[in-house]
Amino acid sequence: MAKQVSIGLINPKSAANVASILRAAGCYGVSSVFYTGQRFGYAKDFNADTQNMRHRIPTVGVDDLLAFQPVGSSLVVIELVENATPLPVFTHPQNAFYVLGPEDGSVPLDIVEAADTVVYIPTFNSMNLGATANVVLYDRLAKSQYDETNQLIQASRDNNNNHKL
Repeated sequence: MAKQVSIGLINPKSAANVASILRAAGCYGVSSVFYTGQRFGYAKDFNADTQNMRHRIPTVGVDDLLAFQPVGSSLVVIELVENATPLPVFTHPQNAFYVLGPEDGSVPLDIVEAADTVVYIPTFNSMNLGATANVVLYDRLAKSQYDETNQLIQASRDNNNNHKL
C-alpha cells in the first residue's frame, strides 16, 4: 500500500492559513484536506496558495472529521496537550490523518481521545495553523526515506530557480 497523508482542519478562520496549508500539502504529498466550519470559506484571500493546490488537492468541507478519516490511516492530532508526544521523537505512521485545531481554539476532546497519537511541537509560544502544518509535514519528510538525488530538487523547482553546484 502506498503512503497516504491527509489533513483535517477544525473550523479554520483564516483563508491565508488554509492557503498556506494547501501550498504545504502540494509540497509534501498530501492527498486530501478535510475541514469543518465555514469561517474561512467566504474569504477570497488565497494568495499564499501560489501553486493553486486548491484546484489539485481535494479540499472537502465536512461536518464530522472522524467520519471522513481515510480508511487504514492513523489519527494523529497535533495539539498542545499535556503528556503528548513531542514531534522530534515522534515516528510518523505510513498512512496518517493529521488533525489540527483552529487558530483560536483547541481540537475537541472527543477527537483528542479518539487519536492514535497526540503530538505537540515544542515551541516557546503557540504557532499559527499554516506554520504548524508546514512543520509537521516537513518533519514527516525529513524522517522518511526520500530520493537524495537531484530528482527531488528538480521536481521541486519553479521557473525562478535553476542553480547548480
